[in-house]
Amino acid sequence: MSKLNQRNVKTEGSNAFTGIELKEAEDHAAGLTAVKVALGHVFKEMGVVRSFKTLSHMNQIDGFDCPGCAWPDPAKRSKLGEYCENGAKALSEEATNKEVDANFFKTYSIEEISSWTDYKIGKSGRLTQPMLLKPGSIYYEPISWEDAFKVVAEHLYELESPNEAIFYTSGRSSNEAAFLYGLFARAFGTNNMPDCSNMCHESSGVGLSETLGIGKGSVKLEDFDKAEVVMVIGQNPGTNHPRMLSALEKCKANGGHVVSVNPLAEAGLVRFKNPQEVSGIIGNGHKLADYHLQVRINQDVALLKLIQIRLTKLDAIDQSVFDHQFIEKYTEGYEAVLAELETHSEAELLDLCGVDNNAIDSVVKLLAKSDKIIICWAMGLTQHKNGVENIKECVNLLLLKGSLGKEGAGTCPVRGHSNVQGDRTVGIMHYISKSLNNAIRTTFGFNPPEVMGYDVVKGIQAMYNKEAKIFLALGGNFVSAASDTEYTAQAMQNCDLTVQISTKLNRSHCITGKTALILPTLGRSDQDFSGGKQRHFTVENSMGVVHQSKGFLHPISEDIKSEPDIIGGIADAYFKGNHAVDWKSISTDYELLRDKMAQILKGFEDVNTKSKGRGYYLPNNVRDLDFSHLPNKKAQFTVTKLPIHDLKTDEFLLMSIRSHDQFNTTIYGLNDRYRGVHNERRVLFMNETDMVKYDYKKFDVVNLMSNYKGKERKVFQFLVIPYNIPAGNLAAYYPETNPLIPIDEYAIKSNTPISKSVKVTVEKSITL
Repeated sequence: MSKLNQRNVKTEGSNAFTGIELKEAEDHAAGLTAVKVALGHVFKEMGVVRSFKTLSHMNQIDGFDCPGCAWPDPAKRSKLGEYCENGAKALSEEATNKEVDANFFKTYSIEEISSWTDYKIGKSGRLTQPMLLKPGSIYYEPISWEDAFKVVAEHLYELESPNEAIFYTSGRSSNEAAFLYGLFARAFGTNNMPDCSNMCHESSGVGLSETLGIGKGSVKLEDFDKAEVVMVIGQNPGTNHPRMLSALEKCKANGGHVVSVNPLAEAGLVRFKNPQEVSGIIGNGHKLADYHLQVRINQDVALLKLIQIRLTKLDAIDQSVFDHQFIEKYTEGYEAVLAELETHSEAELLDLCGVDNNAIDSVVKLLAKSDKIIICWAMGLTQHKNGVENIKECVNLLLLKGSLGKEGAGTCPVRGHSNVQGDRTVGIMHYISKSLNNAIRTTFGFNPPEVMGYDVVKGIQAMYNKEAKIFLALGGNFVSAASDTEYTAQAMQNCDLTVQISTKLNRSHCITGKTALILPTLGRSDQDFSGGKQRHFTVENSMGVVHQSKGFLHPISEDIKSEPDIIGGIADAYFKGNHAVDWKSISTDYELLRDKMAQILKGFEDVNTKSKGRGYYLPNNVRDLDFSHLPNKKAQFTVTKLPIHDLKTDEFLLMSIRSHDQFNTTIYGLNDRYRGVHNERRVLFMNETDMVKYDYKKFDVVNLMSNYKGKERKVFQFLVIPYNIPAGNLAAYYPETNPLIPIDEYAIKSNTPISKSVKVTVEKSITL
């Protein structure tokens, strides 16, 4: 990339290969191997004694919440440990004994650090003190907290408009920190509050809100015990949400069935070896997916329409397949959906989705006799141009079956980060909520802004065009997580100031504005003391339970602060005591902060008491079959369109995926053992028929190109490996493939980048 601000930093480290080894893909998830790998990670980073003590507190009622995914905790917690392999890896990253201090930054320039791989950067260690990068410098240097807060305040003063500042939030922050962050952004005068959900589940929120009246799922964890069918669509729980496998195991044990819909047959849905059971250690474990529908990338709507057409034909016989009483009482748009289904031929839809016809028939028969149906999904549905309509088609199927508002049935978007859902609940949003603004006005006595702010995509474009000049991030690795990496990096470097509130070093600390700050914060596992008293915060899991989280470890440094303390320090430095909010008091006293949240947020009444122990469920209108906020007070059927890609003869459809040694942009290691790939990330999964057709052999080195609106984007040096993926489809890891995703290609309505369906061509790499 071009040199800017006298800094020659890289958006990607070395693309040299690390020594690939291919083994047989595993036919099961977890088991004894998962235990060994998990303990190996935590022992290496934390030491043996410290590891066992800390792990015994993770996800326990009086302990701390896992810094990984948002899967809920069961009522009865395991005494052996209520965590999974990747949860242990997440803890080892956060609670590492390695330190990134002033000497580290004195030794390594950001130019050198940026040349490292993401894996190497992440393994550097925990940030231990505030650091400042001055204009033109390539070395961070120490700065006091007071001076750091002044730097932020002074830059905010210089803006011509509050809308020139962007306040980004990741899903790691607590409810208290996110609420306070949003409160400060509004007090400053902007709704520029993009968050990580814009890049992942925003399509879920939009689709569910427009059809069911709430941007969250409706199921509870115990519903999996009672479900007759669980459909897992566009999701890989074995890697991304491993504790979900226990819920699927219980579903199966109680006579339920699991249907997997995904272009890849993932090990976690083939068989599960529960490491807390004898059969999971010395036995074969339990088969999970009864049926795997290997759909082509982004042809889920075609598949779901085909299923509904066949169900409609069965229902026409005696009207026993659909829940007509439910449809009549609670829904609107049924006739229009049926009329649209009649415009499609089964042959057309079967050809589009590419799924085996007999497998579809088997699933149709299963669904026909079931009404306790749960549909789960993740990024495989949301990160497409038609991401919102993908969700609405899932809702259509559930509405036809009356599979809402009853035990064992409902919607289940599985959130990828531990409190991303909580962030939105407590007010992190770029759009306007009149009820929230009115409550803030009544409680705090200031007028929140009434102009819609930037989401992630629009925020990047504003920074690129120099319409936004300050970027503050409450957690996350924004540069690596966002689409169109080179464009995003340029946007960040156009800023006058970038601020990262972080626990660990990542690439976004190298790709900065003219001035940059690193403000180190406490992690989930860290004790949080103030005035000699330990504080706790709250989080919301993927099913709407708010509960407390209390750290266990002594912080690695005395010079790191909690997120609320940092936000309060910035706000106090900016307002200098001249504001309706007492920022010092509210940021240091979490009990007081939660009392204020209770006055403003629906469902947070008496949160200080109710969040203790197992916590409590937030209100959910779908569980109560209350659709009063929707048109005609009815749940909405939706007429959706089939996606159109218009692939050229030499084009493929590429989806980005995680390896098993990865959580979001955090790389734990270089092995993806469930898929048989070891010691390498620069791989391209390709159908063997396509390899023959285009004359590719195993381990051929290739480059990938996308071309949208006449602009070519390119990534280099990937090894082709044969894999069971539909012909015409490809898969590769992110963030390595993020540079291929155009900034201006995103889901209609939600603006979620098209990370799971990028049109690409492949060329053999010319090596010198």
